[in-house]
Amino acid sequence: MQHAASPTTAPAPAAAQPWYKVLYIQVLIAIALGVLLGYVAPDTAKSMKWMGDAFIALIKMMIAPIIFCTIVHGIASIGDLKKVGRVGLKALVYFEVVSSLALLIGVIVGEIVQPGAGFGADPSKLDASAVAGYASKAKADSTVAHFMAIIPKSFFDALAGGDLLQVLLVAILTGVVITGLGERGKPAVHAIDVAGEIFFRIIGMIVKLAPIGAFGAMAFTIGQYGIGKLGNLAGLVATFYITSLLFVLVVLGAIARFSGFSIIKFLAYIKDELLIVLGTSSSETVLPHMMQKMRRLGASDSVVGLVIPTGYSFNLDGTNIYMTLATLFLAQAVGADLSFGQYATIILVAMLTSKGASGVTGAGFVTLAATLDAIPGNPVPVAAMALILGIDKFMSECRALTNLIGNGVATVVVSRWEGELDPVKLREVMAHPLAIGTEISDEKPVPASVDDKPVAAAR
Repeated sequence: MQHAASPTTAPAPAAAQPWYKVLYIQVLIAIALGVLLGYVAPDTAKSMKWMGDAFIALIKMMIAPIIFCTIVHGIASIGDLKKVGRVGLKALVYFEVVSSLALLIGVIVGEIVQPGAGFGADPSKLDASAVAGYASKAKADSTVAHFMAIIPKSFFDALAGGDLLQVLLVAILTGVVITGLGERGKPAVHAIDVAGEIFFRIIGMIVKLAPIGAFGAMAFTIGQYGIGKLGNLAGLVATFYITSLLFVLVVLGAIARFSGFSIIKFLAYIKDELLIVLGTSSSETVLPHMMQKMRRLGASDSVVGLVIPTGYSFNLDGTNIYMTLATLFLAQAVGADLSFGQYATIILVAMLTSKGASGVTGAGFVTLAATLDAIPGNPVPVAAMALILGIDKFMSECRALTNLIGNGVATVVVSRWEGELDPVKLREVMAHPLAIGTEISDEKPVPASVDDKPVAAAR
């Protein structure tokens, strides 16, 4: 699903358009209006929730087929199952190293800043019913259950249900089999290419509704929880946002610099996607757009097809920082003194429970419940989560944003690791990014080159 052209030819800069037609400006205005409505008329703002829900639902209905087509095409275009395994292994190694670093940073910051110190919460007086739903879901999500949930009831159930891990499984199996068919599998690859083009063009139509979705979601959030909620636990919120920002600029920035690009320019390159995620609190809403933009940077079709979808389940830097930082906050808030063994358990359990929290609003809260429940001796009761229930929505935006940035950087890194990244094209494309709507709706995906070298997008 790439575009054949000269390897070093960067896309021509998009023609200037009126500022009010630029998507990220529309999203910014919509977010501001949503905040204003939520503050001035909270009851009316709450009724706008359906707008955000509808936009997320429209995007999510396309995620499974797009992921399926992209992964199958990516594996089939490689034509070498050994390379598929090599790329997948490199991606997983990168994910685990960076995710573990994010977990450790959350612990270190929590110990240094002590955001929950002096809170003086009495666990016996907390409203456990407020988080009962999250706790019960976390208990059901044991290691065995977590593994079994990856296996769908049927091949088509994975696509119908939209579970990313299940879609990954059936897509990988399909791609491997088609590759093994050789020449006989080419008609199937062509059919999947055409289907992928259809799905991406549908996404191009849906994305134009992003400002409406961002307005509805932000209006509801402010109307439901109020701006004042931020003041109650501002220390934790501020600590989380600052920690995530430093993680992006310092840790991911160092990785980006080593890979030959600037993290600041990369953030500017994906600014449209970041603003949509900010408005909807879900990184899934921009998954197709990230794939297109990573290809445009020069990452090969096969690497994009494997790394981005897998990263949405296995490379959740923001969620990892949140889980360890929030766990320490709650432990400090209820006066629990954690041992070294309990710290180790928190990190190990969080590494497992974070897998599969694929950018969906609220998923981080469920994984936090699972982590607390697994700490030996139960020093921090799950009921303590009631302390941060009111502000979790405000932190979910930061989780999703950090996850998105981390997956984008991972794609570029693995592409460079594979020797399939054109550094000249990388710099030129970042200097002349195209609007998100232009990329999705006006481009026709075509198969990658025969030798699977990165090729530039042609207008």
